Order: sequence, then structure tokens, then C-alpha cells
Amino acid sequence: MKVMMFAHHSSLNRGCEAIVRSSNQIIKQKIQGAKTYLVSEKPESDQLHTHLDAIYDGAKIPIRKYSLQWAMSWMYVKLFKDETYALRKIEHNTIKYIDEMDVFLSIGGDNYCYGEQPGWYEIDRRVKEKGKKLVLWACSIGEEDLSSRKLDDLKQFDLILARESLTYNTLQKHGLTNVKLCADPAFTMEKEEMPLPSGWQEGNTVGLNFSPLVLNKNPESKQAVKDLIEHILDTTTMTIALTPHVIQENNNDYEVLEEFYRDYKYSKRILLLSDQLNATQYKGYIARMRFFIGARTHATIAAYSNFVPTLVLGYSVKSKGIAKDLFGEEKFVLNLADISNSTKLKGSFNELYQQEHDIKQQLEVRIPEIKKLSLQAVDYLEQLIHGG
Repeated sequence: MKVMMFAHHSSLNRGCEAIVRSSNQIIKQKIQGAKTYLVSEKPESDQLHTHLDAIYDGAKIPIRKYSLQWAMSWMYVKLFKDETYALRKIEHNTIKYIDEMDVFLSIGGDNYCYGEQPGWYEIDRRVKEKGKKLVLWACSIGEEDLSSRKLDDLKQFDLILARESLTYNTLQKHGLTNVKLCADPAFTMEKEEMPLPSGWQEGNTVGLNFSPLVLNKNPESKQAVKDLIEHILDTTTMTIALTPHVIQENNNDYEVLEEFYRDYKYSKRILLLSDQLNATQYKGYIARMRFFIGARTHATIAAYSNFVPTLVLGYSVKSKGIAKDLFGEEKFVLNLADISNSTKLKGSFNELYQQEHDIKQQLEVRIPEIKKLSLQAVDYLEQLIHGG
């Protein structure tokens, strides 16, 4: 069986890397003879995935203005309100592999949270026209993300695997009968422990991840996070490890965190992890932290899966749903407005600090159960394949 993962932008987003790594591992562990392939918009960023059977260039192909393809696209849209010709040309680097594969996994987790995705809708149509299996793999989708066009696309899937219960309930409410509940595959991803940097305190280091994505949506959050850093330095003995997790151009955690580091390096209790680490190496550091505060979902998954008490900054349906499935409530997840409120931010950290023991105990019980849900996704995939 040949499985193609698509709708993947780049492994410079270590969360996307984590999804590819862990999905590849659990599929090959559980489905005998499975071959896995990745089509990537930036394949040069994915060469670290050495256990895939192949990586293909899935970059979108721009239609050059005034070319024959441009004229044809214009004609179809103008005369027939039909954009499929243009989309087929743009997404050719993915569509051309459909005949070779058996199953297509649309990965990325929250791809469907960012407006309409006509290119992926066109790929989905082509996959189904060729009679191949189509799976939306470990997704999160909020009520506010759904449109009639998106719902029409979702109905094409043979299987939708929701990675948390809020998405599962939302999709069921909208009449989708092809939905199963699982968990993010990254809960199962291995970790790699690296030498600890100078200044790291074993058992007494708190990780902090912050993102340009959150900063752009709430510019006042930067000062609140700085207030939190000062609060931790003033009221605890902990070292703060600034932890990037996405290092893409124009969306680079390292750039924001480097500014925090410059502002507080005088304290001798703040350090900045390298931007050259892969997802397993970041997970290795996060696993050795006492607490974690993070804006990137897969950085928080790395913490949760190692029983590290975690505060999530700037919630979305995925972070709310993951917390709810772990704790039975949306626990220690701050919304976008709250993270610019220094009092709430510091108060939430204080609660995390006070409840450290109880949270670790809860995670030690729930994480093995969540990992079983991650593996259940492959069981559903195998049932789909062998059930016809």
C-alpha cells in the first residue's frame, strides 16, 4: 500500500515536521508493507525525514501572466465561472502523483482553519475522481472555520480523523458521518536528548515559546510576556529557556525570542535554544523542563506528552480541544485577549506553579490513553483500506 501525505508546507515548522515524523512511524509500525511518501512545498526542508520512501516537490506552479495557460484560465473563469483549469495547473506537482498512490492523507492539522483552500479542494476532487482513498488526517476545525464550500469538500473524504473532541463534535453536528475521534500523532513522537546548554538548571527550568503569529494578532501581548518573564525572575529561582518551534521566513519564533533574550540576559537566568534543532531535539529539551509556556501547539504537545505542566498562549480550537481531552476542561489555556493582560498571565502561571504536582499526576494518567488514541488513527486507516 502506497500512502501519500500532502498539504504539507515545510518542516521549518517543527510542528509540521512532528506530524510527518510521527505519522510515518505509526503507519509503518502498524500496517505491514506500507510505503509512505511526502509531497512538500519546500522539499529541501524535509530531507531530515530519512524513513520516508520518497519526498516529492509539491510547490505550487504560478500561471505566468499573458501565457496560454493564463488565457485559458481567464476564459474558463470569465465564461463558465470555473476555476478548476487554473487550479489543476497550479497544483500539478501534487496531482501528477495520484495515479501512483493508493491513499492520500491531507495533513497539516489546522490547514482548514485558515479560510477557503481551493487548491486542496481541487486535489481532493482529483483524488476521488481516480477512485483513490482520501483521508483528512488528525485535523482541527472550528465552527467559525466552516463554510458551505468547505463542508462540500469535507463530504468527499472517505475518512476524517479529528485530533480532539471539539472538532469531532462540531463536524458531527454539521452532519458529517465520516468522522472518527483520534489524537495528534505527535504525542507518540520520539525525543532526542542533547547536551544541556550553560545555565540550564536540571529540574528547575521553565520553557517559553512565543510566536509572531500571536504577536501580530495581539501586539500588546509582547509587553505582557515580558512582564511574565520579569515575574518569573523575581519570584522564583528558575532558569527560563526560550524555545523556538517555527523558523519560517516571516513567521520565525527565534526572532521574537532573541529580543527577549537580549532584554534579560543580564539576569544570567535566561537562555535561548538554537534555531537549528529538529522536532525530536526540541522535544528532548522540553521533556527536561519543569514547566512550559507556549504559543505553538506542537511545542505544547511535546510538553504534555512528557508530563510537563503547560500554559498555552492564545487558544484556538486545537489547543482548547487538546486541553479538554487531557483534563476534562479547557485548563490553563489563555485566549488571545487574555495574553495581553499581565495580571491574568502572571496569575495563570502562579496557578500552574501551585498545582504542579496535581497536573503532573493527571498527565501521567491521561497521556498513555491519548497515545492510544493517536495509534487508533492507524486502525481506522487500515479498516478503510481493507474494508474497501
